[in-house]
Amino acid sequence: MTGPMIEIAGLRKAYGRTPVLRGVDLVAPRGSIHALLGRNGAGKTTTVQIMTTLVQADAGTVRVCGADVARQPRRVRELVALTGQYASVDEFQTGRENLVMMANLAHLPRREIPARVDALLERLDLVAAADRRVATYSGGMRRRLDLATSLLGRPALLVLDEPSTGLDPASRTQLWELVKDLADEGTTILLTTQYLEEADQLADTVTVLHDGVVAACGSPTKLKGLVSGAHVRAVFADQRDRDRARDLAPDVALEVGETDEDEASLTVRAADPLGTIRALLGMADSHGLSLEGVNVVRPTLDDVFLALTSPGVTRAATTSTGVTTTTKEYVR
Repeated sequence: MTGPMIEIAGLRKAYGRTPVLRGVDLVAPRGSIHALLGRNGAGKTTTVQIMTTLVQADAGTVRVCGADVARQPRRVRELVALTGQYASVDEFQTGRENLVMMANLAHLPRREIPARVDALLERLDLVAAADRRVATYSGGMRRRLDLATSLLGRPALLVLDEPSTGLDPASRTQLWELVKDLADEGTTILLTTQYLEEADQLADTVTVLHDGVVAACGSPTKLKGLVSGAHVRAVFADQRDRDRARDLAPDVALEVGETDEDEASLTVRAADPLGTIRALLGMADSHGLSLEGVNVVRPTLDDVFLALTSPGVTRAATTSTGVTTTTKEYVR
């Protein structure tokens, strides 16, 4: 089939007099990883619940692989697997028993279940623990088992709701590699996360929700281009040299931003990072300042997130970079 995996248009939902979604639009191509970000209460969970047929929308349309969520809920449930924030596995059963149980509930052909379970146990590195009770599993192992249950039916769309919550760095990295592999194999993944580094590492496209609307949508790289450009951070031997550098900066056309009292450092706005570094080095050499190090600090998704979800995000627009946004206050 052709066309996007997810198509959401004009999605609205309110609980009583409280609007949660106020006209959300979202498109995710097949085989992509699409991250959905937003502060608590922005509408991420409601969007996911509507898309997975758990909640009905008040207005708008949602299609998954061409199937209308409101009119064809059974077809949508055949296409989608949802892995929640917390692992939903039976601690009194073994890992293998959990998978067999879920395969039967999904009505998979009985003759295919053993091979499918074995393949998933191997893929998610659970073979050694397959016949142990899940109560003995670590958090990372439970998360992998929960993901394995979602993959039993080979879903076209996998929805991961904050999948790495509570995982240690090693388990998180292992999960990221698995997610990338699934996308490479053609599975479309919708990811909600509070870890902006996770979205930066995994997502092809990021949608930021704020106050029930889409604040911005684009690739992580393009979103970073919305906020003010790079800064150069200069570290001096002591606060005295740092203070002198701050006073001298206007003489060499340097615009100083933040200073760090503890590390005797300051940041300089840098439209041209290389030129800024040269100016800093020349200033330090001319005035005998002890400059111990410089580095270029570029915008992160954290910077984008804070800019997009600050007060005043009210109007939809599309920038020349192809990023859909709802404000221009932070655009260079």
